[in-house]
Amino acid sequence: MSESPISSTYDVVLLVEQALTRLDAEQVVALHEATPDAVRYHVLLPVEDAAARVESAMGSLSSGDTLVSTPMVLDQDEVADIQRDLLDQARADLKAAVARLQEVGADVDGDLVTDEPISALAAKVRETGAAEVLVLTRSHVVAEFFHVDWTSRARRKLGVPVLHLLEHENFDEQAGGGEGVTGM
Repeated sequence: MSESPISSTYDVVLLVEQALTRLDAEQVVALHEATPDAVRYHVLLPVEDAAARVESAMGSLSSGDTLVSTPMVLDQDEVADIQRDLLDQARADLKAAVARLQEVGADVDGDLVTDEPISALAAKVRETGAAEVLVLTRSHVVAEFFHVDWTSRARRKLGVPVLHLLEHENFDEQAGGGEGVTGM
């Protein structure tokens, strides 16, 4: 009696900031074309915090030579409305990211993250037994320089390979042929 081979899955967790483009999805899947096991992607998309967004915007308004003469105050209902809008946008972005990966043949699921992103990423890696992590973000030069960006933090926390890709840029652009960060 012959034993049937045990099929295994190569799990990859993706931490993304926004909806993926078709190019992003194609590049992610291309990274695993030679993987002999079935690949399963788990997309995590953090929901932005409304209070932090408002605080950041207020800081921008009062920076430099111009100060806002009267501080703008938002009540809890206004902040709750902003949070609902951010949650709706995050849901739409996650749905689009999952759809783009499915369009290029990926086996994928997705979750919104309301906790601290790197803690949620570590939990998902443990839960799935992920073999690697991909972080897809816009370029964050200052955070990357000081190694406080998601990728640097994930590398310090996780025991799996972590690759950082710049969203909406092809591999050539990320390697220095375009807008990607090249000197850091």
